[in-house]
Parts: sequence; C-alpha cells; structure tokens
Amino acid sequence: MSETLQRGLAVQIAELLRERLLSGSIRPGTRINEVVLARELGTSRGPLREAVRQLVSEGLLVHTPNRGATVFSADADDVAALFELRMALEAASARLAAERRDDRDVTALHSACARARKTIQGGRRLVHRLDLDFHRTLTDTARSPRIAEQLWRVQQQIILLRSPLDVPPAHTARSLDDHEEIAAAVAEGEGERAAALMNLHLDRVRVQMTASAGTPAVG
Repeated sequence: MSETLQRGLAVQIAELLRERLLSGSIRPGTRINEVVLARELGTSRGPLREAVRQLVSEGLLVHTPNRGATVFSADADDVAALFELRMALEAASARLAAERRDDRDVTALHSACARARKTIQGGRRLVHRLDLDFHRTLTDTARSPRIAEQLWRVQQQIILLRSPLDVPPAHTARSLDDHEEIAAAVAEGEGERAAALMNLHLDRVRVQMTASAGTPAVG
C-alpha cells in the first residue's frame, strides 16, 4: 500500500473510531485491542495504529507503555477541571464571535440551531453531532485558531464522557433553547451576554452530567 493510500485509510479509520467513541459505542476506560479491531475493520495494523496515534493526540485515547491505548476516562475532579477549562475558553469564544461575526456567520449559527431542532423533533438521533455542529460553528465565527484547537479537544472529551450517561429529553430541549439564545446574542453583537449565556449553558450541562453519573455536582 502506498504511503498516500495508507494515510487516507488512517484518516477514515480515525473518523470511524471517533464516531464510535463520541456516540458511546466504545466506552471510557475500554482498552483498544488493535488485533481484534483490525480484523473487524478488514484493515492492516499500520493504518489502524496511525489512526490510534491521531486520537491519542486529540485526547480521546490515552497511550500507556506496555498496555497500549485505552479510551479517555476521568474522575469527578477531572470532570470539574474539564468544565472549568471549557467554560473559560468557550465564553471567550462566544464573546469574540459577537465582536467578529458577519452576516454569513449569523446565518450559519441560525442554520445550525434550526438543523438541530428539526432533527431532535424527528427523533433524538446523533445528538452529539448536533451539539458539535453548533459549537464548532460558534468557534469558527470567533476566528481564533488557538482557542478553536483547545476547545475541540475538551469538547470531544466531555462528549465522550457523557456518551454512556442518560440525558433526559427535557435537558436536550433546554440545550436547544440555550443555543438559540446564544446565537441571538452573537447576532446582536452582545459579547458579554453571549459569554454569560454560554457559561449558564455549560454549567447546566455539568450539573446534569454529574447527576446522571451519580456523583455530587462540584461548585
């Protein structure tokens, strides 16, 4: 297999594994058995190992010497720290988005909200994708590549940790409302309001997540 083909296959495998991780098909703490996975995917271990390295670099997998890769997991203190980081970064992103948005950005944000509401009303499918769609659109609007890089990592890690947990329909509905309120604040150029709404939204997610996990909410 040529180097170009192997690299392309590794990208495809990484995307497939990412979807399994974020959807909860592969749970936090699970050891990645490369032999079994390569057989299941019908691929050689070279592209699979490259895909695993990519996901390790993104923080979705953790490599341990003599053990290989396992799915990222976290205790209650780690979860609290992740939310502290995400809230700081994403509030800043929302504020910048309100300052830097143009008409196309506003349209994109409203479209992301509309897609999510339509999809959820038709059945709660691929909720993690809809969530990432809105938050990535907001990050794109902020036009801060360094914030975007760090946010992508922590957003994915939190979604991965939430994936095995029960999320009530009422919480999902409230999150859609939050997204629409944030989009409206950004559209109106109200940076401080957008940042405050983002913090309220993420704190609501944190409380629901810790309650679903059966641990006391921190803070």
